[in-house]
Amino acid sequence: MAITPLMPVYPRCGVRPVRGEGCYLIGERGERYLDFAAGIAVNALGHSNAHLIGAIQKQAATLMHVSNLYGSPQGEHFAQRLVDATFADTVFFTNSGAEAVECAIKTARRYHYAQGRPERHTLITFANAFHGRTLGTISATNQPKMRDGFEPLLPGFQVVPFNDLAAAEAAIDEETAGFLVEPVQGEGGMTPSTPEFLKGLRALADRHGLLLVLDEVQCGYGRTGAFFAHEHYGITPDIMAVAKGIGGGFPLGACLATEKAAQGMVIGTHGSTYGGNPLAMAAGEAVLDVILEPGFLQNVTRTGERLRQALEQMIPNHEAIFEDVRGLGLMQGIKLKVDNRAFVAHLRNNHGLLTVAAGDNVVRVLPPLIIDESHIAECVEKLSAGARDFTVPEPA
Repeated sequence: MAITPLMPVYPRCGVRPVRGEGCYLIGERGERYLDFAAGIAVNALGHSNAHLIGAIQKQAATLMHVSNLYGSPQGEHFAQRLVDATFADTVFFTNSGAEAVECAIKTARRYHYAQGRPERHTLITFANAFHGRTLGTISATNQPKMRDGFEPLLPGFQVVPFNDLAAAEAAIDEETAGFLVEPVQGEGGMTPSTPEFLKGLRALADRHGLLLVLDEVQCGYGRTGAFFAHEHYGITPDIMAVAKGIGGGFPLGACLATEKAAQGMVIGTHGSTYGGNPLAMAAGEAVLDVILEPGFLQNVTRTGERLRQALEQMIPNHEAIFEDVRGLGLMQGIKLKVDNRAFVAHLRNNHGLLTVAAGDNVVRVLPPLIIDESHIAECVEKLSAGARDFTVPEPA
């Protein structure tokens, strides 16, 4: 048989984890890796967190799944906690970030439909964005690597340059429903929105009767040092997609919305077989317990600042490899002067450091939110060692 049992859509590397301990992964031969990828910003509490494990074990022994035809005391309780901690009035639980963004798109369109303006169905989106791998979410980006071979894509999206408020304003017409944007682009290159841009989108939405939809799947849930990244900008969205860190490794996502924005999402308009299952709710509650502990987010801010300082201090020592640092909190990116994917592989294979490549030739540094000074020092030491013995490939 020529094809592998696992459909070969991932360029899987040689790391084969079988166990995790805090900020480390252990492979099947016992090799240890400092995990500054965290499942691509998923393992917010690191690996084998006792509180998360306990909550999952307890719920698994009690009730794992029932249909959403029935009442959900578990979902109601978790949703209320999220409502109390955010801008939102209501929550729809999903199994992934892509599903959360899909729900956000549907919520935005349905709002205008309920308002008697069904022609307002187009979301203005931004270049180099990543919103997921469904047909709807790849239609919202302009990245060929996600779109090629899947045409025809869905209509209803108009892509303009990121951090270009004038271009966003110029794109508004009678069919515009709102804006869909990542406050910090993750896969696209770890690029934060400028304050003028994100605040400007909020103002344009208010002025034109549009909705501001935020994709905080990667940058939310404490990753930047605030509970959600938009808090750094002093604005609130109408709708927000959340996932990754919300479950700490358990598959979970959510679409949060204001009562006004969600007015079209009535009985029968949306659903999910597994979304909001009791086991996922237990995991989500456990993660939220830790994230909202007094001082937790402040510590993320402190360690994020320390990590950035350490990276910036390292760069002048290896100017042939590193260019600059970007990002917020513990969502940092290092722009390289050499091929980022080759360097990520070099760090992984030769120095036991796990990072993630991103667009714009950036290496993503996404550690668990529980790191301390020793992990930062170890990371920088491995980055420096990797830079010293990295061999720049000869041009083809």
